[in-house]
Amino acid sequence: MTDLWWFLSRATGIVATILAVAALAWGFFFSSRNTGTRLRPAWWLDLHNWLGGLALVFTAAHLLTVLVDRGSGIGVIQILVPNTAPARTWPMTWGVIATYLFAVVVFTSWPRRRFTKPVWRVLHLTSVVGVVLAGLHAYQAGSDARLLATRIGLLVATAVGTYALGLRLFGSRRRAASR
Repeated sequence: MTDLWWFLSRATGIVATILAVAALAWGFFFSSRNTGTRLRPAWWLDLHNWLGGLALVFTAAHLLTVLVDRGSGIGVIQILVPNTAPARTWPMTWGVIATYLFAVVVFTSWPRRRFTKPVWRVLHLTSVVGVVLAGLHAYQAGSDARLLATRIGLLVATAVGTYALGLRLFGSRRRAASR
């Protein structure tokens, strides 16, 4: 039965990371107005919000499966408090911090009107740090981190996120220069 929880933990962590990168990329595409004209902007925003929420759900599932897996040696304290895992301290810390950052981003998206635009933007941009930390967590603490497929997957996720960020940054500058 322990193997089942180990596989579920790996699978939910991988899916959470993919969903977080997808939400990040969709958010950058949406905010850079680089989504085309075939679909309405509300559709893109809804998809971005849905992917972000789903990433948080799979992150929670990842945490639950790690807790249930007795072979992991990880308890509630290690999941909630950074830098308290008995082994692999920093990789586990990256995962804890990434989880908190994802929660902040998702839970401040719905009451967005309660924040000023600059405050909300700073809170929302912490998702970039969260995705980077989740990738570090996967690379350093993941049981499959040394596999070529994992390294290629993390490289592709990095490329997708960097491409979307580049479109956002350079698209904004181009629009500002044309005004």
